[in-house]
Amino acid sequence: MASLAQQFTGLMCSPLSSSSRLSRRASKNFPQNKSTSVSPTIVAAVAMSSGQTKERLELKKMFEDAYERCRTAPMEGVAFTVDDFAAAIEQYDFNSEIGTRVKGTVFKTDANGALVDISAKSSAYLSVEQACIHRIKHVEEAGIVPGMVEEFVIIGENESDDSLLLSLRNIQYELAWERCRQLQAEDVIVKAKVIGANKGGLVALVEGLRGFVPFSQISSKAAAEELLEKEIPLKFVEVDEEQTKLVLSNRKAVADSQAQLGIGSVVLGVVQSLKPYGAFIDIGGINGLLHVSQISHDRVSDIATVLQPGDTLKVMILSHDRDRGRVSLSTKKLEPTPGDMIRNPKLVFEKAEEMAQTFRQRIAQAEAMARADMLRFQPESGLTLSSDGILGPLESELPDDGVDLTVDDIPSAGDL
Repeated sequence: MASLAQQFTGLMCSPLSSSSRLSRRASKNFPQNKSTSVSPTIVAAVAMSSGQTKERLELKKMFEDAYERCRTAPMEGVAFTVDDFAAAIEQYDFNSEIGTRVKGTVFKTDANGALVDISAKSSAYLSVEQACIHRIKHVEEAGIVPGMVEEFVIIGENESDDSLLLSLRNIQYELAWERCRQLQAEDVIVKAKVIGANKGGLVALVEGLRGFVPFSQISSKAAAEELLEKEIPLKFVEVDEEQTKLVLSNRKAVADSQAQLGIGSVVLGVVQSLKPYGAFIDIGGINGLLHVSQISHDRVSDIATVLQPGDTLKVMILSHDRDRGRVSLSTKKLEPTPGDMIRNPKLVFEKAEEMAQTFRQRIAQAEAMARADMLRFQPESGLTLSSDGILGPLESELPDDGVDLTVDDIPSAGDL
């Protein structure tokens, strides 16, 4: 609204005619003569003052009406309610304290890390060191690409630009400890890669965590250097996240694996080394011997013509000496026809379970026959072997109603 001075300055008034109401009123009160006359400027000022007063009164009433509406019905005609406002604050206002978890969207990556939008006043930064529990050279190796939405944890603030520092590694670290506790409760065997050694034992990587395997808990007699970068079976002994203590045992894992090996069972193995007398096969952390005489029904003069280190094959357990830790293996028993292991090993592996089942049935039948032979000398057991080779209750040849013997049927002493 223009000021009063501006209105007066810019006002252009036309001469008032004698027929106007104001002219007549002025003529009546002030007779027109040479000595007394009404200035046109004064008349215009009176008219302007009356118009401004009316406008001010209208503005005053408008503001009074608006105040009354705000006092009695403040939300009348407003589509954005108080609940909407509270929801908006909850959506965009977040706790930026260290340890708080926030959801964010990756919008840029580089060699050092990634920029993440977490709806804060500035972007947040995820360094490559905090992107994964494993060591990586670029965040994309951990699947972090623009557009990815993930939950992060705030670990600090960059003082130079007030941006927040994020971590995925901390979240993965917590999940890894939780997973190890679960595996320990389930008493399962895990495969872990040996990544280091010290004077007390080996260091193995389990679920991204560094675990310790004391030398007293290693079943193999191999030197620590020979086990580096190799995977070995392990079981959990102690899982303590607060003390950052993760202790594992290879001896327990091997013992449990050996306890599950049954005669006639088929297992998958990897050829470790060849000797003139046979091949050593790794079957889940246990070394078994496949003797040259158990490779095939046909004579094998040179093992290297049939097997090579690193070959994967199916073998059958022939015997297992738990006290001495020796396992004897065979592929000969898995041959559908003699010599298949030399001519067509793929067929042997395809038919392995079927041939092993036949072998187990023969073993069971032989054991039943042996027990039956022993029971023939122990009639008090009440068991006998039928003509069909089935072991069952001792059957009497007498009729169910017994035998009725008369005096005449009893032989005399002279007849004996």
